[in-house]
Amino acid sequence: MLLETVEHETGPNARWAVLWLHGLGADGNDFAPIVPELVRRSWPALRFVFPHAPVRPVTINGGMRMRAWYDITSFEFGDLAQRADRAGVAESVAQVEALIEREGQRGIPPERVLLAGFSQGGAVTLSAGLARKTPLAGLVALSTYLPMTAEQAQASLQADANTQPLFMAHGLFDPVVPAAAGDASMKAMRTLGFDVQWRHYPMQHQVCGEEINDLGNWIEARLASR
Repeated sequence: MLLETVEHETGPNARWAVLWLHGLGADGNDFAPIVPELVRRSWPALRFVFPHAPVRPVTINGGMRMRAWYDITSFEFGDLAQRADRAGVAESVAQVEALIEREGQRGIPPERVLLAGFSQGGAVTLSAGLARKTPLAGLVALSTYLPMTAEQAQASLQADANTQPLFMAHGLFDPVVPAAAGDASMKAMRTLGFDVQWRHYPMQHQVCGEEINDLGNWIEARLASR
């Protein structure tokens, strides 16, 4: 069964899609307000798709059930691979793949799909990006981390996956996902061959206007490349 989604099209006959994954405990409505701030008049029509993560118990929150892309078992970032529930990550990657396939059925092929995610959604974005056999137009990972070891990432990496452009950004004062975790994940993706545009901002676990502008510039370059 496909995930429920919130959708917004910037014009008729959308030619591109942006699939955007929210963070822990939020839902698909969380980033919908970013559309008018991000989109520029010169862009072709885009379909923004904001899925709701499944509801599941989350260990670090005392087993409370909430929308989550996977269970988080530890507050520690010293071992990123151990804090994320690998089975849950894999399940969410499969659900994202189903949404990408649906965009193909609706006339938007993978090469015109951008996959974005914030925090936990960004971790799924990175995981899905590694496993893509048909490259997407680009990947966006905000205030997040790679939820696996370097060895696991190398094993997941498909032949042409690292041809996908990658925008990563992080807050220098992030109290939820430390900046060092974002920096280590960025370096890991570069080691795997990804062309990463890396940005950091004087903010906490959030997005800011400068970040939205930088992301807009990066998306504009992706649109122009096609």
